[in-house]
Amino acid sequence: MTTLSQPTTTGITPIREAGKPVVVHTPEFSGMAEAAAWLVAHRPAVQAELHRSGAVLLRGLPVVDAATFAEARDALIAERAGYKEKATPRTDFGEGVFSSTDLPAVQPIRLHNENSYTLDFPGVLLFGCVTAPETGGATTVGDMRKALALLPPDLAARFAKAGWLLERNYSDLAGMPWRKAFSSDEPTGAAEYCDAHAIGYEWLDEDTLRTRQLRSAIITHPVTGERSWFNHFAFWNARTLDEDVREVLVDTFGEDGLPFNTYLGDGTSLTDAEVDTINEVYQAVTVRETWQRGDLMLVDNILCAHGRESYTGDRKILVAMGEPVPLADCSPSTAPSTTPFGE
Repeated sequence: MTTLSQPTTTGITPIREAGKPVVVHTPEFSGMAEAAAWLVAHRPAVQAELHRSGAVLLRGLPVVDAATFAEARDALIAERAGYKEKATPRTDFGEGVFSSTDLPAVQPIRLHNENSYTLDFPGVLLFGCVTAPETGGATTVGDMRKALALLPPDLAARFAKAGWLLERNYSDLAGMPWRKAFSSDEPTGAAEYCDAHAIGYEWLDEDTLRTRQLRSAIITHPVTGERSWFNHFAFWNARTLDEDVREVLVDTFGEDGLPFNTYLGDGTSLTDAEVDTINEVYQAVTVRETWQRGDLMLVDNILCAHGRESYTGDRKILVAMGEPVPLADCSPSTAPSTTPFGE
């Protein structure tokens, strides 16, 4: 069922349809300068809708390349945010514009909140479609307020108390090399970053770094005051990997050598059934809309997680990150630390 909301005082009319993010159709524009002026004028209304819905897709804009995407970004986002503790390959187009991800087309990407493991993170993400894929390839989104409400109360309470623990192994053989992840060619640069950002670490050899960080699994949005499920726990848990991939990685690197793994903040592992339950909640809140060239989608990174469908054909989706938010401003239920809760 499609619902047309009443136009706001600044003239946008959100379209709400089950299974899809909110869509706002823009007028026709003669060029990007006119479109950018419209975005500036309507930014308060778009931002209000973003806080209500978590994600807003703007359709009808003349966004055709990285330059016009950057113009739209500057009209909608006041402050750029950096990409820290990198975890996936991206193409850098300059001026804070990146490819959404360079992972293979056949590989879907599960819902996650960008940089949920860092001490400050983008408050807003902006995606833009320059080339729409032939099939699939939607940037999926899911409301993490709803996800928190759908989790079994006892499981949510355990995470609220203990938080979640992330272990990463950075190497040239699997995962992200530490030089790329920390943007440093020197071990001292990576170590200094870890020391300053509550990350425990050990060097297994000169090219292999292991890190450990405790983070809150539930935070509060600093503007709306709503609690949200905000973490990479299921996304990076070994249980979430395809069984064949998991077996190869464990056989090659051992249980402690996986590129990523997660635990409850007290260091214990969840059961397979509990991890499956979290992933089922993500599936239950997932919505999607097929990309059209020129589409922009704003995502509130605290209220909404995002992912990607597998796809066929050429696909060029750009992303920019903005409105950085310190974790300390989000009333984390667990204080960040380098060690498991209670140790």
